[in-house]
Amino acid sequence: MNGKNWQIQRAEATIHGATIIRGGRVIDPANNIDKVADILIIDGKIAAVEQDIKFEPHYSFNAVGKIVTPGLIDMHVHFREPGQEAKEDFVSGSKAAVAGGFTTVATMPNTSPAVDNSALVRSMVSRAKEVGIINIKIIGALTKNRKGEELAELRDMISAGVVAFSDDGNFDSNARIFMNALDYLHDTGKVVICHEEETSLVKDGVMNEGKRSAMLGLKGRPTVAEDIAVARDVLLAEYTGGHVHIAHISSGRSVDIVRQAKKRGVKVTAEVTPQHLTMTDDLVNPADTSTKINPPLRSKKDVEEVLAGLLDGTIDMIVTDHSPHAPEEKDREYIYAPSGFPGLETSLGILLTDLYHENKIDLNTLIAKMTCNPAKIFGLNAGTLTVGTPADITVIDPSLEWTVEEKNFYTRGSHSPFVGRKLKGRAVATIVGGNLMKLL
Repeated sequence: MNGKNWQIQRAEATIHGATIIRGGRVIDPANNIDKVADILIIDGKIAAVEQDIKFEPHYSFNAVGKIVTPGLIDMHVHFREPGQEAKEDFVSGSKAAVAGGFTTVATMPNTSPAVDNSALVRSMVSRAKEVGIINIKIIGALTKNRKGEELAELRDMISAGVVAFSDDGNFDSNARIFMNALDYLHDTGKVVICHEEETSLVKDGVMNEGKRSAMLGLKGRPTVAEDIAVARDVLLAEYTGGHVHIAHISSGRSVDIVRQAKKRGVKVTAEVTPQHLTMTDDLVNPADTSTKINPPLRSKKDVEEVLAGLLDGTIDMIVTDHSPHAPEEKDREYIYAPSGFPGLETSLGILLTDLYHENKIDLNTLIAKMTCNPAKIFGLNAGTLTVGTPADITVIDPSLEWTVEEKNFYTRGSHSPFVGRKLKGRAVATIVGGNLMKLL
């Protein structure tokens, strides 16, 4: 299946009436389910999760030998609308999400213009419904134009439909304004997602500061820049009672700051990317700009401590930080290339290959970090196979071996450090609202 015949494939695959997914290993951490069972879907909603359902559906999907989970959720993607559609848009990004097994994503507001007003939020909500491939949630900017100088239209944007706020890409260095935001949002239940790098310590840095950066002669971004920012925001959350969510955590010390804060009852949650769980700064090659990301790839020690934080519950969820760029932007010298790479289509495969198949994480924990945990934190009607909820489902073949090839990407971003990797495990079907969107 390729981009040219997507709409045809999608129309042919649309499920009307009743459907049964038969014989898969159903893992639904929200309901403590891990068993071989059938799933009955009627009119786009979960109707039953039981063994050997006696029902003749309009359509039956054979999931024997596969894993069936709630639709995967990614609360940190960059779909680049409005203003940067050459990098990605809602259509190409949604196709990439489906290919990776994701049914719900949340797109960040560092666009052009920034998503900092209710009118723009409403247009994006409308645009997401118009595209209609997956569930796209909108994250609003915390401050006007993400400059950290004046609060944006926070309550108006909540009314328009935002699920959270963030100045992602920028650290909100003005502590007074950031504290005012936490105070202002205290009774709304909305989370503030924080990009944690103390600006003065990372200026002009392009990779982790350490032995590798010194050897390559590249200016570094030290872990202490992240640690200082995390510590400040945790303290402000504790002081105000607000909820801060640490974006793409990468420092072992930052993980421990969050761990200790949780023990004190602070409203703090955290996310991590597959790249910060599986890659180190030893992989940075100035000739390959795909490894340039913010925060940067860290040391082996940091990777080990971040994984430990994921396993002990300090880190609540896994996100991709899907950040595609136009090819001509990444085809530059390392110091000038923008940070980020597309991750939606490779995330699950990397996690299964490098963590699950290496016995570093169990399936129930992995699935929880990608389904019910983000749904609970951000108040989404998703991440579960509970009867009556929307039939958003991912079917995974954990043993399927495949090679990451740039030509097969649906995303417009082509620079990925995983191109050429042989992986084991991927999504083979993605069902959104009862509609089968992809079948390999």
